[in-house]
Amino acid sequence: MTTLISIFLVIHLLGFGALFGGLMCQVRQPVKHVNALMRDGIGTALVAGLILFGLDSAHEHPGGEWHWKMTVKLVVALVITVLVMMNLRKESISKAVYFTILGLTVANVCVAAIWHAH
Repeated sequence: MTTLISIFLVIHLLGFGALFGGLMCQVRQPVKHVNALMRDGIGTALVAGLILFGLDSAHEHPGGEWHWKMTVKLVVALVITVLVMMNLRKESISKAVYFTILGLTVANVCVAAIWHAH
């Protein structure tokens, strides 16, 4: 079970890495848009995160503060997913939308790294 959790954790992290990479590759571009890397990254991170949550809940964490942490991460990931999918087919997105997606992505990573739920 631990190996399976580790595999999905790596997939989850790679998904957020792809999302972040898709955002950063256009940080200096005057016109911003949602690209395929962002779409695929958040999709991978979200699905792998849900699987990871289920596996980890069954294996180690029965509930409590850990579930609050995962709920916050899920809500943030869902907001990112909605923003990405709503703007996927647009030629360009506003800087506000771009920086909201970027900020939420960084915030989700910070929740994962800083919030130590036991």
